Amino acid sequence: MPYENEQSLQNIFTVSEQLYADMSGATECDHSKIFEHLTTLGKVLASADRASFWKWDKASHTLWTMAATGTGKITIPDNTGLVGKSLSEGRVIVTNDPYNDPDFNSEVDKKTGYVTKSILVMPVSNIKGEYIGAYQVINKLSGDGKFDEKEDCRKLSLAAIICGLALESDVFLEESYTDKLTGLKNRMGFFSDFNRTYDKIIKNPDLSLSLFISDIDKFKRVNDTYGHNAGDEVLKHVAQLMSENCRECDGMYRWGGEEFIMIMTDADINKCAAKAEEIRKLIEASSCEAEGHVIRHTMSFGVTEFDPEKTIEENISVADAKLYLAKESGRNRVIV
Repeated sequence: MPYENEQSLQNIFTVSEQLYADMSGATECDHSKIFEHLTTLGKVLASADRASFWKWDKASHTLWTMAATGTGKITIPDNTGLVGKSLSEGRVIVTNDPYNDPDFNSEVDKKTGYVTKSILVMPVSNIKGEYIGAYQVINKLSGDGKFDEKEDCRKLSLAAIICGLALESDVFLEESYTDKLTGLKNRMGFFSDFNRTYDKIIKNPDLSLSLFISDIDKFKRVNDTYGHNAGDEVLKHVAQLMSENCRECDGMYRWGGEEFIMIMTDADINKCAAKAEEIRKLIEASSCEAEGHVIRHTMSFGVTEFDPEKTIEENISVADAKLYLAKESGRNRVIV
């Protein structure tokens, strides 16, 4: 037993050392990596075969894994499964006979051939005491193979607390990158995505990256004529239409005011211009109902393909100059 305790302690130190190294290293460490380490820490603490940390997305009524050891990302409705039950009832759930538990979802086991023998789910809260996620460990490796609610929760509490704080920080960061009116990422979100994702594409000679910057024509007239509430509805209408018509691999951002940017991956300037023209026509053909009025509006677009020799700001300036030309030459058009 002393040897096992010493080995567990060394495993804990190894995980914490890796976490510290990633967080303090020269390269940027995202939250997913932190959750991966914290999930591994919980697995070690509870002597479990698998572990997962779940985020509760209350807006979409879903639960999804921030990190899971042994499985990929899984998304489930928040009113299903043992994780959903733990959060809805606000209590720890333990089952040492999962296949006879009506709340256990055995679909993953059926697909993978994995055999689940015991499960412990522990709800995780923020500093306000609001449940925001859950910690799940599967298959106890020591003792009789069964989880003990009191003892194992005591062991998991440290990892659960840190996960809760990290998740709260993650949510706060996500909100700071999001425009609250339209739900699109804002300028801060754009630069974050660029540094983490798009910059790598630009540096790859086999890949292309393009963008368009767009502007609602005569938007001030909308605010002056119908009021700012109507103007907000127009902005939300445009954001929704543009989001619905971009690929999952592309990025849609509210640049500021009535300006929007779309980043297109694996797309040259012609493909980007075609997408801009498609959206221009959709906007022109659509209308927005606000404050008892049916408001029609158009948009102008400036398109460019990223030049790796230029900075991100310089590339945006190129697109912005084309947008200016589109506005000056009559609006409701795409300039390449």
